Amino acid sequence: MNPVSIISLLLSIPGVFLTLAVHEYAHGWASYQLGDPTARNLGRLTLNPIKHIDPIGLLCMIFFRFGWARPVPVNARYYKKPRRDMALVAAAGPASNLVMMVLSMFLIHLSYFIYALATTQSYSFIYFLNLWEGNPTLLIPEEVGAKLMFLWFTFLMNFCLLNASLAVFNLLPIPPLDGSRIAFIFLPVKFYFGIMRYERIIQTIMFVLLFIGVFDKLLSSLTLALLNGTLWLVELIPIFKF
Repeated sequence: MNPVSIISLLLSIPGVFLTLAVHEYAHGWASYQLGDPTARNLGRLTLNPIKHIDPIGLLCMIFFRFGWARPVPVNARYYKKPRRDMALVAAAGPASNLVMMVLSMFLIHLSYFIYALATTQSYSFIYFLNLWEGNPTLLIPEEVGAKLMFLWFTFLMNFCLLNASLAVFNLLPIPPLDGSRIAFIFLPVKFYFGIMRYERIIQTIMFVLLFIGVFDKLLSSLTLALLNGTLWLVELIPIFKF
């Protein structure tokens, strides 16, 4: 593993903790707004990542960009419309990832714009992008400002990719992922609860399929499409057309 890859891996770790904490907090906050105090009463309505971390899910997030946290407990008995409100609570998690993805993409461009104005160095946006991707023909810049820019850029790029990946992954309509809670609201009640009875079995099968790479191409394609769409939107801002 080259130095750039090691730096990128290390800088992805704080992003993983932040991403998982915000994702689970979003679930708990949405549930609380709909009348369910369960997450708050159990101390899970917090941005403290330690409260949300699942060790195996954390490692998967760091190394594979797809993983999970300890689910925030919710109680649908508090909801006025359980199926609808459960879908809203489920959607809050991926929605938080989409917001963080857009924000990080914006900060990437804003940071480079400020850097380019404040320095006479000729390092281009594409240079930092290629360096982050581990291009072996590139060297880490010697100038302190460029080094700091590279570290910040690397953190934001990892954070952006991580949130895009997690949003796509969680929106798959497969139990127990958030997408299943959203998609199954359109099923008849009998089918909805019938499928949920086999949630653990479906979950086990899904993890096996993930492990052997069955979903790799689909997830990568959807994540890339999401990132490209976000990039297109951000670069509609005139100053960000590098």
